[in-house]
Amino acid sequence: MRHRLGNRKLSRATDQRLALLRSIVRSLFIYGKVKVTLTRAKEARRMAERLITAAKSNNLMGRRKVESVLHDRAIVTQIFKTFPERFEGRPGGYTRITKLGARRGDAAPLALLELV
Repeated sequence: MRHRLGNRKLSRATDQRLALLRSIVRSLFIYGKVKVTLTRAKEARRMAERLITAAKSNNLMGRRKVESVLHDRAIVTQIFKTFPERFEGRPGGYTRITKLGARRGDAAPLALLELV
């Protein structure tokens, strides 16, 4: 059974889609916010929330999970230093999506994905 296992394909092959989402999440963790299309923001939010939850556990398994997605030890170290105390009392909802309207060129709906 494949109930509730769906994800947005973003008109890309699996490796390209994962690379795109990793890049968005990496930028989110570095800069605190990123401006992307609404569907990309919704899909990147899923990945980011799961990584922050893994970072809150602050153990070796969580660190390996985050490293396997981000592939950057400097960012992973920064995440494990700041995020556990930053999101300590919060059981979820670490990110916020704010709609920004349509992009001028192709009228794609834009959104701002930011850490709360």
